[in-house]
Amino acid sequence: MKRFLSVLILLGTAAVLFGQTKNKANSKPLTFSSVDLEGNKISSDLYSDNKLTMINIWGTFCGPCIREMPDLAKLSEENKSKGVEIIGIPIDIVDDWGKVDPRLKSDALMIIQKTGVKYRNIVPTIDMFQTMLRGIQAVPTTIFVDKNGNQIGNAYLGSRSQKDWQKIIDKLLESQK
Repeated sequence: MKRFLSVLILLGTAAVLFGQTKNKANSKPLTFSSVDLEGNKISSDLYSDNKLTMINIWGTFCGPCIREMPDLAKLSEENKSKGVEIIGIPIDIVDDWGKVDPRLKSDALMIIQKTGVKYRNIVPTIDMFQTMLRGIQAVPTTIFVDKNGNQIGNAYLGSRSQKDWQKIIDKLLESQK
């Protein structure tokens, strides 16, 4: 697991330098069934309630991930009325067998509290790693999906400011009309 995290950090640094991926990570709808960090059941059915869902994949070890979370919290509140929902996936809180690491889950909850995040954060499952998270090579990675779970545009690698994310959200909402 430590080697995996080291590689992930290295790739994350490289990804930030290159900005945005060129290809969509998935061509099928991104589906999942899991629980949030509070233990509530959650699934990809939530997409149908929104025009756009922003999925931010982050790690408890990732400084840029944590630094952008207050901006994401503000974006979440400011864009609810536009039909936009943000969800987070702390990718490192489970081991290779899908078992939640209590210490890392506690770290994730502490980070969420300290950064003022109110949007839902989902516990990744083995199925999610084999499907919707399969192409994720670095964190933070952010993807957007429509109300049917289809990925819109490219995956975004690296953190961004609230202003930059808002421009991306507005552009994607406009493309959904």
